[in-house]
Amino acid sequence: MMEKSPELRIALVQTDLHWQDKTANLGMLEEKIWDLKGKCDLIILPEMFPTGFSMEAAKLAEPMNLHIHKWMRQLAAQTGAVITGSAIITEGGRFFNRLLWVAPDGYTEHYDKRHLFRMANEQETYSMGKKLPIFSWKGWNICPQVCYDLRFPVWSRNGWEDGIAGYDVLFYVASWPAIRISAWDALLPARAIENLSYSIGVNRVGEDGNYIPYNGHSAAYDFKGEKMLDLGEQESIDMVTLSAKNLEDFRAKFPAWRDADSFQIL
Repeated sequence: MMEKSPELRIALVQTDLHWQDKTANLGMLEEKIWDLKGKCDLIILPEMFPTGFSMEAAKLAEPMNLHIHKWMRQLAAQTGAVITGSAIITEGGRFFNRLLWVAPDGYTEHYDKRHLFRMANEQETYSMGKKLPIFSWKGWNICPQVCYDLRFPVWSRNGWEDGIAGYDVLFYVASWPAIRISAWDALLPARAIENLSYSIGVNRVGEDGNYIPYNGHSAAYDFKGEKMLDLGEQESIDMVTLSAKNLEDFRAKFPAWRDADSFQIL
């Protein structure tokens, strides 16, 4: 196992998106990423960053290793950072709201969104993810989640084995509407507190093609639920630096995980 780097620098990209226009979105995001000041380790993009949150999967979906994936691989190689965000991917005749995790050497993992937003009939278009991977980068273990997953704490439950946490960072990519932003603001720090981990949420801004407004509130919280970064409600890209020592010291001082209830997801 790789020794954990003392710090992990994470860029949160809060942006408006061109409705169902992959070419425009990839071009726009590339410019934003190159405007980043300082080196970072991980760049997080919003949910369905190439298209906006759309149910027109048959028109917009791509297989793996096509334009979106290749674009992510190229930028990861050029920046030296992992790039992650979700896109509409087709595989085996089905559609997935798939979060791609692309490392600088091209190595790719993915997570298919588990909780599909039935209020938008997402479950009628996309197939539900069955597995929750834990990604590893620079010795840090990182748990991916997508938008509506935030409402279901059991799915993000941090597992502990021999006193070692299953993950150190929990992050959400989202298209979370402004009308329900109070839930977003409440649940992101709650996930940090209950899992003794850093919690990060990256949401979009602007209005989509269905006239649904989004107002960002992308943020990062530490393991105590204290806010480390808040991007507000405008287009913004900023970085937060996570400390391994601060995390480990708090876990040692306050080992609440020892009293957690034991259960399995069947």
